[in-house]
Amino acid sequence: MYDLVIRSARVYTGHGFEPAAVAIAGGLIRAIEPVDAPLEARLDRTLPAGQVLQPGIVDTHVHVNEPGRTDWEGFASATLAAAAGGVTTIIDMPLNSIPPTTTVAALELKRLAAALQATVNVGFWGGAIPANLGALEPLHDAGVFGFKAFLSPSGVDEFPHLSPAELEAAATEIAGFGGLLVVHAEDPAVLESNQNAGGTGYLDFVASRPDAAEDAAIARVIDVVRRTGVRAHILHLSSAQVLPRLAAARAEGLPITVETCPHYLSFAAEAIADGATAFKCCPPIRSETNRELLWQGLEDGVIDFIASDHSPATRELKLGHGGDFGLAWGGISGLQLSLPAVWTAARARGLGLDRVLHWMSGATAAFAGLPGGAITVGAPADLVAFAPEESFTVSVDALLHKNRVSAFDGATLFGRVHSTWLAGTRIHTVDQPGASAQAVSTATPGGVLLRAR
Repeated sequence: MYDLVIRSARVYTGHGFEPAAVAIAGGLIRAIEPVDAPLEARLDRTLPAGQVLQPGIVDTHVHVNEPGRTDWEGFASATLAAAAGGVTTIIDMPLNSIPPTTTVAALELKRLAAALQATVNVGFWGGAIPANLGALEPLHDAGVFGFKAFLSPSGVDEFPHLSPAELEAAATEIAGFGGLLVVHAEDPAVLESNQNAGGTGYLDFVASRPDAAEDAAIARVIDVVRRTGVRAHILHLSSAQVLPRLAAARAEGLPITVETCPHYLSFAAEAIADGATAFKCCPPIRSETNRELLWQGLEDGVIDFIASDHSPATRELKLGHGGDFGLAWGGISGLQLSLPAVWTAARARGLGLDRVLHWMSGATAAFAGLPGGAITVGAPADLVAFAPEESFTVSVDALLHKNRVSAFDGATLFGRVHSTWLAGTRIHTVDQPGASAQAVSTATPGGVLLRAR
């Protein structure tokens, strides 16, 4: 007897959508049978018409901020929001927690906090900062998924950026033990030369962080990859101007990957009002033409996948500076809305849900060395009942992030998450299909993940 059978007219098996019954026992998918197959289970559920059964989203770029800045976010609120958005695995960034994840002791603090509170699976990135260079391998051996470095100031004093010489040293060290370097790539000299007085003008903010900052920094990363052989990943690409450079690096055979984010694929600078600091992020949201080129980069395979870069802060830090982009915290809270936001934009471009699932589940899981991306026998039963043609209007009051601030507030999005299962246990459901009722989530502990050895 199975623990659970879920039947749907559309199940994503990795070969497209097809009618199927998915049988689950012991947290794993044990069988995939015809949709009307007679199967004995403790619970047998058929999804309503209009809902598809798909794998959970794997989000490899999330700032949970615990310990140290849990007034910004925390494992309890972040993972409940993840479950409500159909995200079943997150990998937490080493900042903005205090202490940052730059030592094994700091990693253990994070693991303990997550183990006691997490609703979804949680893994961890380590950090590479000037103070821990030469001592990165113990963190690697302890199971972090890789090492994040900034090439320009991070915004928090406890996580300083690497100079060009320090980047080279970090890359050499990480390559030596077969690790992964992930990079916030903006060039500090370009940023300094374009610094302005701030203020409420959004286009002035964009001018202060021009395409050239990403281009110069990514060129440096490519050179370092070429010299050291380190595997490197470019985080949150916002500038499409860099795509030819990245394509050339790929053609050269260099081990470099790149992500972009839902906000870069959804918004355009021309439509962002002055003073609307909910939209501030670094690097910034650029023009409509740039946005369309990022979509083309995804379709062409130059951009590998999409991750949220969920980077929350308190309402005061985000909105409390009179609309001054120079003073507001830079970061988009998008974890709960990433899937519907990307699907809405993809749907408008005639792209199928299977493409979205590749970019947000299959490719991200493969990047992290985790199972996921398709419903297959033997895979963890991390599943989502998703209604792609249901629309809803985003209200910050319905979000489960600790600080209910969102650049998507008021937007109409397609795609409602009705239920989320982790290892076959339902961790999220909504009160009534299609209703605007508050989500109901149960805090079944998720797992704390280690990098596959």
